[in-house]
Amino acid sequence: MNAVETLLLTKFYGKSRGINEIALTVAEGDFFGFIGPNGAGKSTTIRILMGLISQTSGTAKIFGRDVGKTDVLTDVGYMPSEANFYHGMKVREVIKYSAELRKRDCTKEAEGLCERLELDVNKKISELSLGNRKKVSIVCALQHKPRLCILDEPTSGLDPLMQREFYAVLKERNAEGATIFLSSHILSEIQKYCKRAAVIREGRLLFCDQVENLVHTNAKKIALSGIPEPPKINGISNVENDGDVVRFLYSGEARELLNALAPLPITDVNITEPDLEEIFMHYYKEDDRDNS
Repeated sequence: MNAVETLLLTKFYGKSRGINEIALTVAEGDFFGFIGPNGAGKSTTIRILMGLISQTSGTAKIFGRDVGKTDVLTDVGYMPSEANFYHGMKVREVIKYSAELRKRDCTKEAEGLCERLELDVNKKISELSLGNRKKVSIVCALQHKPRLCILDEPTSGLDPLMQREFYAVLKERNAEGATIFLSSHILSEIQKYCKRAAVIREGRLLFCDQVENLVHTNAKKIALSGIPEPPKINGISNVENDGDVVRFLYSGEARELLNALAPLPITDVNITEPDLEEIFMHYYKEDDRDNS
């Protein structure tokens, strides 16, 4: 069964673009990354999945059921990018209230999560930093051990140690069978933890694939020492200059590159696989050229 499935999912805010014909399939048990810069349409898609807003057209389903129906959310844990709680309540009261809304006793699980995230449950929400409010949001989303976790920009505000612990929790949940749907613009997170990923830009889905396939493309990362500019051949993108070292992505024929490099005064050559961030920017520039 698919945990998430959308078809031609479209949302317009008046005449303004939200998302346009998004088609996503996330299998149950997947650890899925939803990548895009701020304003790309990630949160709009997630809010439709959670039934917080209605789509203009298209369909969206969670575990085979249409979104917008109350029973759909029983198996979902949702963490918004910005969570707001009653400032006068204590952390433990917010967590307990969240569990009671689901009519479940989550005491033991909540206590374990609070201990791992070093969250003081006796403080009032008004006394918490952004990072600690994020921790409250994490506990509220995960304490009932949902089958599907939908997390929108979850690590903003968390320090590196807490980010690592947060992902340790997610990996454990995923190993137990939970589906993780993670929205982020931090590409290193997606590359490190996700199995599959989709990239969205300006409301349109650019591509969706295994993360390892997104990284292992025919593009190579080239670094040349001794020259300030790359050779004038096709297939070069993402050029960066640093004195007499030039770095770029190359997606053309190896022979053409070698022939172009032969007469140049190069002192060193380094050829590696690009990381996901470089591939991401490469695809974005390709999309710009396709739309020009």
